[in-house]
Amino acid sequence: MSAKIYPLKFMPLFKNKLWGGNKIKDKLGVDYSPLENCGELWTLSGVEGSDTLIENGFLIETSLKEAIQMYTDELVGEKNFYEYGEYFPLLFKIIDTNDMLSIQVHPDDDYARTQGHNNGKTEMWYVLDADEDSQIISGFNKDLTQAEIINRIRDNELIEALNSEKAEKGDLFYIPSGRVHAIGGGVMLAEIQQSSDTTYRLYDWDREDENGEKRELHIPEAIMVMDRSRVGDSAKTGYDYGLNRTVSLVESPYFTTNLLHLSQGLKKDYALLDSFVVYLCVEGSAMVETLGHRISIKQGEAMLIPAIAEETIIEPQHGLVKILETYIV
Repeated sequence: MSAKIYPLKFMPLFKNKLWGGNKIKDKLGVDYSPLENCGELWTLSGVEGSDTLIENGFLIETSLKEAIQMYTDELVGEKNFYEYGEYFPLLFKIIDTNDMLSIQVHPDDDYARTQGHNNGKTEMWYVLDADEDSQIISGFNKDLTQAEIINRIRDNELIEALNSEKAEKGDLFYIPSGRVHAIGGGVMLAEIQQSSDTTYRLYDWDREDENGEKRELHIPEAIMVMDRSRVGDSAKTGYDYGLNRTVSLVESPYFTTNLLHLSQGLKKDYALLDSFVVYLCVEGSAMVETLGHRISIKQGEAMLIPAIAEETIIEPQHGLVKILETYIV
């Protein structure tokens, strides 16, 4: 019989990106291997080939997938294990941009599975830092037909039809599958998403890599899956902010995410929740007490609370702590 499961922390993965910046190191304070353009910090991942390894306790250097194989529903919850098996359904990242990302779109579950993928990609962005003129693109500023989209791509006029908004710290963007989007330069944000790395690029600003090659575009696939309707007056998602309480950010079929901004201890009761809980710390540090363990977490780190945990206490250290709390209902 396996030893008792406990709160898990993970060794980060760093991704070099053409558009990457240096805020993950300079502002988030996460030391990393000397990547020239560190665009993404993957804090918790079950993506094949990019599976994060456990960094604490007797399971050290065990992969997330292996931990699920060992502890099944005790770790992820009965419903999640029944639906996903050893496949972890979510991916947690910190993204740092020094330049515009490509104009892109992600497929929904149905289309992704016709292409041999496990699922599509719905995601959310919580802005951690943004330069004065930073922008985020989310959706279209008008309703468009498929023919209009094709003509705009042909005539290099797609940008004028996109909804672009100023990005500021604390902004929340929910990006459902099918929504055309891009992150502008000078932004650092937390991304919580379905576990998928499937992206269809529409436009990449005519950039070339170090070999003078332009990145591949996926225009037919993007047109097939995109939502062509106007996004509305704003793509930002409003929320009722409050200190020292659970603030709801996103409730979706794929994940539920709350903001915990704490200056004092907070007790969480998960007795009726049939799911793992992930804490992604985006500011400050805290001690987390659950299942007989007290484990620290600081900004840039993720912690997986097993589904069998019924009560968890979060105690800020050295002032305020800000944590994104995520689970599946």
